[in-house]
Amino acid sequence: MALRFEVLGRFNRARAARLTLPHFVCQTPLFMPVGTQGTIKGLTTNQLEEIGCQIILGNTYHLALRPTSELIDELGGLPKFMNWPRAMLTDSGGFQMVSLLHLADITEKGVTFQSPVDGKPMLLTPEESIQIQNRIGADIIMALDDVVKTTITGPRIEEAMYRTLRWIDRCIAAHKKPNEQNLFGIVQGGLDPVLRDICVRGLVERNLPGYAIGGLAGGEDKDSFWRVVAQCTALLPEDKPRYVMGVGYPLDIVVCSALGADLYDCVYPTRTARFGTALIPEGVLKLKHKAMAEDTRPIDPMCACMVCKNYTRAYIHCLVTKDAMGSQLLSYHNLHYMLQLSRDLHSSIIEERFPDFVRGFLQNMANVQKPLLGCPVFCFLFHLISSAA
Repeated sequence: MALRFEVLGRFNRARAARLTLPHFVCQTPLFMPVGTQGTIKGLTTNQLEEIGCQIILGNTYHLALRPTSELIDELGGLPKFMNWPRAMLTDSGGFQMVSLLHLADITEKGVTFQSPVDGKPMLLTPEESIQIQNRIGADIIMALDDVVKTTITGPRIEEAMYRTLRWIDRCIAAHKKPNEQNLFGIVQGGLDPVLRDICVRGLVERNLPGYAIGGLAGGEDKDSFWRVVAQCTALLPEDKPRYVMGVGYPLDIVVCSALGADLYDCVYPTRTARFGTALIPEGVLKLKHKAMAEDTRPIDPMCACMVCKNYTRAYIHCLVTKDAMGSQLLSYHNLHYMLQLSRDLHSSIIEERFPDFVRGFLQNMANVQKPLLGCPVFCFLFHLISSAA
């Protein structure tokens, strides 16, 4: 096992921890930007260090296609190849079962994709996924799982969950660098609590370095999503990191952290930046809107990032529809916002002011809070935080 996880502070189920990985010592809760092909679009690795990024996520499927894992291995691994001195995580390639479903054929052997590059078939087995990730060289590597959207119902959910458990054993057997790279298992089971329970217990029996909660953030309602997270975090080991995959909305990160999760990743902050939207404490700010054209304020007057210190809303409004620099500036700001949120969650737990922090966060996002007042998990959390006042 090539990690150490030390819980430094708690509030009920929320925890702040130190996660020591081969290439970096991280603080959790922690948000990981997604660099699909070894890059965060529009930002340099120096800029990512500047804003406090701790782990970058790379995509196994796309890196295996271009530039190929063999080339990355020859050049010293992905961290060296992309000049990133801190930690990295690679996904298994399994998410493409959902995002490229029209190109994929799933069997017990593995997943056959039609390459979007040249149209040729590509078989990704659990063994091949791990071999590719061993060559890429990330600190955390993910097991190949059978991913199904939570909006799908019926026997396919159960089939995928049991296949995920069978595949984890093949991943463990194929993993050749357990002293350098940490293999995380992924909990599947859709929105069915019985299936989630079976999957969690099966994975915990394998005594893995860490565990992910997968198959969420795919269109299900918030209450169902948070219920699954709450169920899984309650069953997963206290001394191992818990990673909720594909989660990038600030509200979800705050709620999931309160429920005991530690790690998150999502393309949302950078993707929404490319559409001209900035993340702010009140929710979002749409810089393409005409009202921004003569607004001389920064995106967020309280933000300490380079963009908010140096540029006005009017200037960025002028860029977002015409120049790539607009999306670069917004990506920088949005990732700074997410990474600052992670740091604030960590410090508020350590300093025993987590309830105050969450109350302030929810009050700022009052427009987001109102539609969720009927959501049982949200109401329970709100009550829990309020009772600590």
